[in-house]
Amino acid sequence: MVELNPRNFQDRAPAAPADLPVMPRMAPRPAEHLKIGEVIEIAGSSSQVLLDASRLTTLMEHNDPSVSMAGQVGSQVKIRMGTRWLVANVRTQRMHQREAGLIVCQIDFLGEGEEEKLTGRIFNFRRGVTRYPVPGTPLFAMTSADLKQVYAADSRPHIEVGTVYPTADTRGALYVDALLGKHFALLGSTGTGKSTAAALILHRICDMMPDGHIVMIDPHGEYSSAFSENGALFDVGNLAMPYWLMNFEEHCEVFLTSSGADRQTDAEILAKCLLSARMKSKAAINASRVTVDTPIPYMLSDLVANIQNEMGKLDKATSSAPFLRIKGKIEEMKADPRYTFMFSGMLVGDNMVDFIGKIFRMPAEGKPISIIDVSGVPSDITSTVVAVLSRMVFDFAIWGRKDKITPVLLVCEEAHRYIPSDRVLEHSAVRNVLSRIAKEGRKYGVSLGLITQRPSDLSEGVLSQCGTIIAMRLNNDRDQAHVRSAMPEGARGFLDSIPALRNRECIICGEGVSIPIRVAFDDLAEARRPASDDPLFSSLWCERGGEMEMVSRVVSRWRNQGNQSGQR
Repeated sequence: MVELNPRNFQDRAPAAPADLPVMPRMAPRPAEHLKIGEVIEIAGSSSQVLLDASRLTTLMEHNDPSVSMAGQVGSQVKIRMGTRWLVANVRTQRMHQREAGLIVCQIDFLGEGEEEKLTGRIFNFRRGVTRYPVPGTPLFAMTSADLKQVYAADSRPHIEVGTVYPTADTRGALYVDALLGKHFALLGSTGTGKSTAAALILHRICDMMPDGHIVMIDPHGEYSSAFSENGALFDVGNLAMPYWLMNFEEHCEVFLTSSGADRQTDAEILAKCLLSARMKSKAAINASRVTVDTPIPYMLSDLVANIQNEMGKLDKATSSAPFLRIKGKIEEMKADPRYTFMFSGMLVGDNMVDFIGKIFRMPAEGKPISIIDVSGVPSDITSTVVAVLSRMVFDFAIWGRKDKITPVLLVCEEAHRYIPSDRVLEHSAVRNVLSRIAKEGRKYGVSLGLITQRPSDLSEGVLSQCGTIIAMRLNNDRDQAHVRSAMPEGARGFLDSIPALRNRECIICGEGVSIPIRVAFDDLAEARRPASDDPLFSSLWCERGGEMEMVSRVVSRWRNQGNQSGQR
């Protein structure tokens, strides 16, 4: 640790010898009046500086909002290195132990830019530092003009999502190719504006690319209202997802109820009978090779008949109990109207091409996003439905490599339910496929967007694969620590302000931005907002009349196992 050496920050010229004429002082460079301190320690990405508290107090009255916040935690400072400016973010502050009026700060270097000779401003800013300053180098406040240059989007395709803190008009941009090409995660506690932020980002992407292909898993049915004009909406009333699209692992999750050794026995029986049922349709679709995973239509009655036949064989290795368990579960699901959207006898036809086309928006026809509302799906197969949709996105990309198909973005709301941490759940079909997409999807043109309020319950490996992190306010200490561990070192200082973020504010870092930024999201038009507003108790509990009619409507929808007003 370098011994702190407090200095007087006023410029002092050495006394001139008596035999030499006193030279007139040079006019100060444009930034000299914004000098606020000096560097005292350099340590890679994080270093220490010493600030003059009285100078900061004076600058608080400055008419430039960026200058008035100079030296505060979360603000930016600059250091001149020859003809370049280094830009750093203030992470921490503490009073000097021995000298009053001095503040010791930790800073994180963000990048560097060239100096405009006439004005001293920054231009041509880029991430990374090629040359570090030495202790004693002066430190200056950043102006709004500087920040505009630092945060200005370059020529890459980008969307603007809000205003950069602490400026009033500097726009925060996300680079679309980097954001989607290397996955992204949107994190925030309940009530911070997370759903509205997700809708804002997706709307901006859809507006920019109306022929895109976005599939969003909506577990609460809140995004249908937000994308009613530019999205295709699907729920249990019109999804019509054929059961035969499931692979063998997903069949086991739906049809097998046993555990331990019994589950292994049941799986072997199901595999044999399922393959036989698929083989029966082999000739109809001209398939050369069929496995238990091949998406070939088959009839559930054929699967049940195969199980019945195997059970009747005298040389079977087990008792009849496993056969009866599987057969009973299949027949139960066929008869239950809750599963009609998936197990209807009308879904036996080979409509795979049409199903993929409508779900993946190929062609988009002006509606580039599919909202899959799974709120009406029975809870015991919700994960399987999400697994099938996610795996189809990935498999379609793999088998379409020769055709150079267009990329697909898969967005998962409440992602911690489907990709839980190892301490919560070790194995499931949906966890396996989403983990694989996170690790390998970029190679095949599959982008993953994760939205969650509990990042600590999300798989650590999957979160680490997200190249861009959009972090809103997180109230839980464990969630904050989890996000901090997934962030690059240079962004750690920004994360310290996460608990203090206001609603609709976020920290963005990673591949989607040039440098880490704090952004206040733009307002979204009422018609484009998700149905996620909190109920106003003080207003709703003062209203009277129509209660019994409302109860009658709710009971009707309840009994019909579907939100009728949301079906299309």
